[in-house]
Order: sequence, then C-alpha cells, then structure tokens
Amino acid sequence: MRLDNGLKLRKIAAIRSNTSSRMSELRVFHTSTLKAEFSVPGDKSMSHRAAILGGLSDGICTIHNFLPSEDCVNTLMAMQALGARHEILDEMPAHGPLKLKLHGQSMSLSAPAAPMDCGNSGTGMRLLAGLLAGQKFNSELLGDESLSGRPMGRITLPLRQMGARIETLGEKDGCAPLRFQPAKLSSIHYEMPVASAQVKSAVLLAGLFANGKTIIIQPATTRDHTERMMASFGIELEIEGNHIAIQGGQTPKACNFIVPGDISSAAFWLVAAAALPGSQLTLKKVGLNPTRDAIITVLKRMGASITVAPDETSGEPMGDIKITGALLKGTTILEEEVPNLIDEIPVIAVAAALASGHTTIRNARELRVKETDRIATVVENLRAMGGVVEEFEDGMEIEGGHPLRGTSLHSFGDHRIAMAFAIAGLFAKGETVIGGTDCINTSYPGFSRHLAAVMSGSSDPSDYDLTSAS
Repeated sequence: MRLDNGLKLRKIAAIRSNTSSRMSELRVFHTSTLKAEFSVPGDKSMSHRAAILGGLSDGICTIHNFLPSEDCVNTLMAMQALGARHEILDEMPAHGPLKLKLHGQSMSLSAPAAPMDCGNSGTGMRLLAGLLAGQKFNSELLGDESLSGRPMGRITLPLRQMGARIETLGEKDGCAPLRFQPAKLSSIHYEMPVASAQVKSAVLLAGLFANGKTIIIQPATTRDHTERMMASFGIELEIEGNHIAIQGGQTPKACNFIVPGDISSAAFWLVAAAALPGSQLTLKKVGLNPTRDAIITVLKRMGASITVAPDETSGEPMGDIKITGALLKGTTILEEEVPNLIDEIPVIAVAAALASGHTTIRNARELRVKETDRIATVVENLRAMGGVVEEFEDGMEIEGGHPLRGTSLHSFGDHRIAMAFAIAGLFAKGETVIGGTDCINTSYPGFSRHLAAVMSGSSDPSDYDLTSAS
C-alpha cells in the first residue's frame, strides 16, 4: 500500500536529515579523463512553476522529470497545504517525486493550516508570494536563516501596488517571514526597476487574480519560463518585446508537462569537460531555453567545442549537448549576458581559473544577495586554491593558468558554491575537501553520485542513474 504523500515526504525529509549528518562534506581528487553520457535532474525553475500552475489548473496534470530537490518539494508541499494534492507516480530514492499527478483546484485555493516553509528557496517564496497576494484567507511564508536574510522588497512593492496586504516579519527590514491578509487585487502598469524573472513571475501570478489587465515592462530580457509555461497551460499573454500583459480571471488548463534537464546543473559538467583536453561528454535532454543558454555561448567563446542536437517535441526547448575538451582562454562576460548567466557565474569563475589569460566579470552585483555573497565566496575559495583573482563591488577579474591546489573549503551553505568548487577540485593537485555540502540537495540531488562516477573514470551509464538507490 502506498504511503499518503504528506507522510511519504515527511519520511523523505527524515532520511535527508540522517543522510546529511553522515555526508556533509565532499572529498574530491584530481581526474585525468571524463568520458560519459548521462542526464542531469529536471530544471529547478520549471519544477517550481509546474507545481504552482498545475495546482491552479482546472483538472489533473501529470508532471514528468520533476526535480526532487528540497526547494521544489517545499513548493509542492506548499501547494498541497493550499488544497492542491498530488500523487507520486515515480520517485528518486531518499529524495522525492520524479513523476506525479497534480489535482488542480481551478484557481480556488484553501486556507493553509500553518505557515508554509520555503526552506532555502528564493524562487519558491517569491512565486508563492504572487500567488498568495490576492487570496481570501490569511497565510504566511517562512524560510531558513539564509532565505530570511534575503530582500523581498522587489516583490512586495509591486504586489502592494496591486492591493496586496503583506507584512514582512523578519529581523532585517523587508525580509521574510511574509504574512498575507485577505485582499482584492487590481491590475497595474509596472515598470520593473531591475531585470528579475522572479519579480516578473510574482506579478504575473498575482495578475491572474487581479481585476483587469496587468502590464509589465522589463528593463532587459529575463528568463521566460513563466510565460512559456503559462502558454502551455492555456493562459493567454500579450508579449511584445519586453512588454508583457496578462488578463486577470483566467484559469490554467490541465495538461501534461515534461520538465527538461536543468542547464544550470549541466553547467558544472560542461565546464569540467570543456577544461579537460580529450574529454568527451554528452548530456541528454537538457533545457535549451534561449534565455538560459548563455553558458554555452560563453564556453564556446573560451574555446570549447560544443554541439547541440535540439529536440523539438516539447513546449520548452531541450536537446542533447555534446562537448569535447580543449584548452580554454579567458574572456569578458558581456553586460547583457549577466542576467541570464547569473547562476552559472561561480562555475564560470572556475573555468576562468583553468583558462589561459584574463577573464573579467562585471555588472553582476546581484551575486551579492544570493544564497551567499557569491562574489566574496568565489573569490575566497579561488584564492584558497591558489587562484589569482581581483574582487570588485560588482564582480571580479581572474588571471587564469595558475595551478590549483587541493585544500579545505566551505560551501558557506550555498549549493552552487559547493558544486563549483567540487569541479575545481577535479583539476587541483591533491585532495579538496568541501564542508557543508548537504546544501547541494536544494538543487541537485544525486550530484555526489555523478561526481563519484566522474572521479572513478566510469563510462558505465548505470553509475549515473539517479532513479535507483545509491
């Protein structure tokens, strides 16, 4: 007999807690070869959105390749607390659902019995804030210590302009927990001061519950997963350049949705293969959304040999990425590339340290307010490994070609820092030990298994299979 989903996910959380206490560090050794073909887990951004839109839809949705990370499971549980139950059809052992059925509530959500925990997920909290802003009941969103220190003013400002009644209860001004009181929303014409897909998405979700047509103007193109996924769920949008409009009162149509592999997770292996001459790597069914593929553009500019085989069968672009290792050279990250490369910059900094010449990363001040100050943490860890890097308020300049040495590092509780420096460890002399790596489960459950397979030089596909027990 199958466990009810609430009990099942509580058991998974207990397993995670026990596992993380035993496996809170990664030990990484130099590797001289990388010849493999495998799939990375489902896209984190799309899994959040699939859980929300499926829960709002007018029927039963089947979601394939859902990311069973802590962040996405927290959003799924929040939707369940709001009345949108789900059934797990397939799962990753000790982590969570890979395939599930979502029972949509036709835009009529229920009051939650308790505050909803977003864990470490800024995406989950900001998107759910847009959803909760126009409800008829009280609700509250909270997060862990890191999330509770991250600014929420970018979303509370436009949502309050729409009529939302939001209190920020954090120790820091404008930070979580977020408390919502019943409110009726009106449409707004909102010019975003900063390019942010999370802010745009929060306003679009709130716009579904608002009277009239909500118009958003972006200062620059940002990730368009919300717009594409809303279209897949039958929601009509008006899009002209960076102007987006949504008419309130629409109900998403139930559908089946395939989540592509996460290109931000693929980026770690793309860098590892690109910087290792003679390597041959194929990553299967990775998301190729044009607002997310700047990592491929940058690595090609650095000299990487990359070919892409698109798969046109899905609403979201996806395909196989093949990469052959070569000697990399430094580059300058262009200002217009930064918004769609922001999550990949830590591992690009590692690629820069392995390349010849200088790499300049500027106009990336947003990195200061991620899970950690990613400018400071990247600089600190690179220097600890023997890298030469100059820090700026909005970025860094890296002088490549200096040999990296293994040492003890910390993740600072940031999943992307942990994984970026695990990749650096593959190129370092000696052993690299990274502490506090349980945070990796927020976006890439199974990363340690893929890392172990790479370090062993394995080309056996079963070594990379995350659907079976480790």
